Amino acid sequence: MAGQQIVLGVTGGIAAYKSADLVRRLRDAGADVRVVMTGSAQAFVTPLTFQAVSGHPVHTTLLDEEAESGMGHIELARWADLVLVAPATADFMARLAHGLADDLLTTLCLATAAPLLLAPAMNQQMWANPATQSNLALLKERGVRFEGPASGSQACGESGPGRMVEAADLVKAVFRGDQGSLAGRHVLVTAGPTYEDIDPVRYIGNRSSGHMGFAVAEAAVEAGARVTLVAGPVRLDTPRGVERHDVRSALQMRDAVMAAIGSADIFIGVAAVADFRPAHVAEQKIKKDSGAPEFELLANPDIIAEVAALDGGPLTIGFAAETEKLREHAMEKLSRKRLDMIAANRVGQEGSGFEVEENEILLLTARGERPLGRGNKRQLARRLIEEVAEVLGPVNRP
Repeated sequence: MAGQQIVLGVTGGIAAYKSADLVRRLRDAGADVRVVMTGSAQAFVTPLTFQAVSGHPVHTTLLDEEAESGMGHIELARWADLVLVAPATADFMARLAHGLADDLLTTLCLATAAPLLLAPAMNQQMWANPATQSNLALLKERGVRFEGPASGSQACGESGPGRMVEAADLVKAVFRGDQGSLAGRHVLVTAGPTYEDIDPVRYIGNRSSGHMGFAVAEAAVEAGARVTLVAGPVRLDTPRGVERHDVRSALQMRDAVMAAIGSADIFIGVAAVADFRPAHVAEQKIKKDSGAPEFELLANPDIIAEVAALDGGPLTIGFAAETEKLREHAMEKLSRKRLDMIAANRVGQEGSGFEVEENEILLLTARGERPLGRGNKRQLARRLIEEVAEVLGPVNRP
């Protein structure tokens, strides 16, 4: 976990005393931990305890005068690689499930794009209550992970499921998140646009920002894969743990993909690759006073179709960015290019697609379809990776 940035949320249950040991174990494993406490949690353990074991001030209030612009929840939301809530009470689960943001921790959970992992702790009857189970199901549907609860004797004198799992087991759960459903797999991802030069200052390009492809690469790393990212010209930071190769043109992207494809188990072509390129690139800037230029265009290689046609090649997933007839055009592309899956998303409408943070994806295969819903691109990327991992299953190891 070296360098992993974890926000630990502590809510108001007697199991909060275990969380101090959890901080120590996470730090021993190499993680950097920042603690957020609810008001109720402070009735069980003092913030000073967590400050001592984490080495950082403890966050307790929503609007922090010490934070940039007084908005500590946004700073923490952006900082976190993972938000772990342990213990997570029935009340906290209910508020999170219903989107309430009435304290620092719930607001942080709504504001972050990092994965959420909850360790429930409550009376066994509270855990069994239909309301709690309904909230559990809703949160799982949204991609929240759970560890526990364990069964055994409880502080109230009853016995049954509801105990917070031990700190050592939670550390293993965090580690499994890094070594998860794609552990042992090599994932090759393309992202961003390609630029096809006309002259030294002009090119043919498109509006792809690269955010979706980078989110897919990040989600694959979170799932434990070794990830190679071939990126067109974008201004994005490389996700941690990703091997990145920068290219400019479709021909360069094709060469980079084919150089890495031999060891790939999964190829996800998210890049918006230009279909055509100029047959000739002017050595000098074309002057306007020379009149409107005429260009001869050549077809670029179809990278994803070439990968899909390889004997013994990887599971191949494409993206279809369409402005109309989304399902019809995506199914035609799936069939024509012989892909295993295609993620269809509508572009050209306000609020989704290129150059925005949100998207909406319909995942199609020859056997049917599965809506991944609408959300920010990191959330959708995780849902896509979950579907891919389910198709492949775990790597068989001796």
